[in-house]
Amino acid sequence: MLDHRAARDLLAFYVQAGVDAVLDETAANWLTGGNGAPAPPRPRPVSAPVLPTSASAPARKSGGATAAPPTPDAAALAARDVVASITTLEELRAALDRFEGCALRSTATQLVFADGNPQARLMLIGEAPGRDEDIEGRPFVGRSGKLLDRMLAAIGFDRTSVYIANIIPWRPPGNRTPTPQESQICLPFIRKQIELTDPDVLVCLGGPSAAALLGTKEGITKTRGRWFKYDTGRREIRAMPTFHPAFLLRSPLQKRLAWRDFLAIKKALSS
Repeated sequence: MLDHRAARDLLAFYVQAGVDAVLDETAANWLTGGNGAPAPPRPRPVSAPVLPTSASAPARKSGGATAAPPTPDAAALAARDVVASITTLEELRAALDRFEGCALRSTATQLVFADGNPQARLMLIGEAPGRDEDIEGRPFVGRSGKLLDRMLAAIGFDRTSVYIANIIPWRPPGNRTPTPQESQICLPFIRKQIELTDPDVLVCLGGPSAAALLGTKEGITKTRGRWFKYDTGRREIRAMPTFHPAFLLRSPLQKRLAWRDFLAIKKALSS
């Protein structure tokens, strides 16, 4: 039998993993509240217009049923349409708050848009928020965020002199890896965010961020520390992939390589 401390640690692990319900040994129909189990909460109502299921045809209703959710391609097209006329970060944040094309927003606590100084010359982009970020509404505030703060401080930067965001602004359930479709849907928003911020140096934290923004095919161990060009549509920005702080927490020996990357980033910004 577990003692009180072990039980408390186990419950904390379940919470961090995204577990939010206790199940009985007997199967229950949670859609109807069978076996005495309460029915799950209904999803938030959709207030924005229903997105099309394809690029050319609108979604249809049959017999009063709810329209089918948009396909990933249709949602990505809708996202590109949304950002086309946006000219400020405030408009972009408001548009993301209204956007219904990504299902992650219905399971996340809140939108995690950005942190730091949008006028900064250095912008860092990760993959998606975690539990702590979902609670606070700011990117990189958990253990990996504290490590990132120390890494930035080592080259003379802090959150007032950088701008930080993620490819996906909503936490995936249980901190799972976002699907390629979810990244595709959110990509127009982060591209617009980079365009509006217009940094001099872009840092992709982790392989998924580098793959989405820079089109890298090789793993992060082969691409980190190399300079790429990111085209905003107005100009080219120097961009570098490096290890995600969460990876460095699991593989501390790789911090020496990340340190080299950050020294190269500092040199680029001082030139």
